[in-house]
Amino acid sequence: MHRLALALFIASAALLAQYQAEAGGAPPSEVDAAIAGSMQKQGMKLAGPNGEILEIWLRASMPSGPKSAEDNVTMPTIPHGSLLGVMKVTAQWADRRGQTVKPGVYTMRFSYFQQNGDHQGVAPQRDFLLLSPAAIDTDLNATPNFDALVTSSRKASGTPHPLVFSMWKEEPASFKAGSLEKMGDHDWIYQANIGDTPVSLILAGKAET
Repeated sequence: MHRLALALFIASAALLAQYQAEAGGAPPSEVDAAIAGSMQKQGMKLAGPNGEILEIWLRASMPSGPKSAEDNVTMPTIPHGSLLGVMKVTAQWADRRGQTVKPGVYTMRFSYFQQNGDHQGVAPQRDFLLLSPAAIDTDLNATPNFDALVTSSRKASGTPHPLVFSMWKEEPASFKAGSLEKMGDHDWIYQANIGDTPVSLILAGKAET
């Protein structure tokens, strides 16, 4: 009985240690200079059992604009298509749909999934970040519409579906700046500030279907 309890404890500890957050470096040289200059000076590395997987940088300040009338969006004053971060993937990775994210550097732009029934139940909020190859996304101030952003992101995924990472404005009572914690059975949540705005971002997980 004691051996069984010990085995369960070891297995649980291994699961909890599946991913770790480590201090990162400066924004990558592969992105446009203006984009790099808008990011926070130090990134965050996501590491797994076999080492570093990716590094992420979020913007130093949050862009803003007129309040959107869209429903179920936690950050309605962020213009659609705003660039909010950069991701450098160093090992083959996947989004929550299981789509491969190949090693490379990507921009991360704000969007929200359409209310057409295709995304029923994927998240309580509609906020997402869509990844595009940094080599083709060089305008810091661009705010592409939904169709243009999806087209760009498809060039990162190589599939008809864009690469997406769920993100939302976090409640202050639940916010732990710089933390990486497991939520539910699959998802690993990274929390950080963009300017004065606390946000949560799912960096690893599996969408429930």
